[in-house]
Amino acid sequence: MKLIADTGLLVAWLNRGDAHHTWARNLITAAEFPILTSEPVLTEAAWHLRNAEKLLELVTADVLRPCLECRQEGAALWALGRRYGDGQPDFCDLSVVRLSELFPQHEVATVDRGDFTVYRSFGDEIIPFVCPE
Repeated sequence: MKLIADTGLLVAWLNRGDAHHTWARNLITAAEFPILTSEPVLTEAAWHLRNAEKLLELVTADVLRPCLECRQEGAALWALGRRYGDGQPDFCDLSVVRLSELFPQHEVATVDRGDFTVYRSFGDEIIPFVCPE
């Protein structure tokens, strides 16, 4: 399974006390590496975990691969922000939606079912995602 990691997946995976830890661990075990993500997601996950060390180890080992160049994708990110402006999407969500456009063969792994039932790639395409029940 090819995945794009949202913040919730990374936090649940690396925090054994998280309610979704078992789900995240099982999903990661079934995943094809590298798992794609973005620097905004890594930053937010490090903040929630209060530690960047494990995330940096995973990036260095190419288990996680940040693959969104925010400067190159600025116009697309800006357009997504305008499209979903009334819902006040955060930078992480915008970056994950953009990754879903750039890598349509990947599923978004998130704990945030609500947002990813609303977001659409290229304006109207459902974003394939996996989340806990």
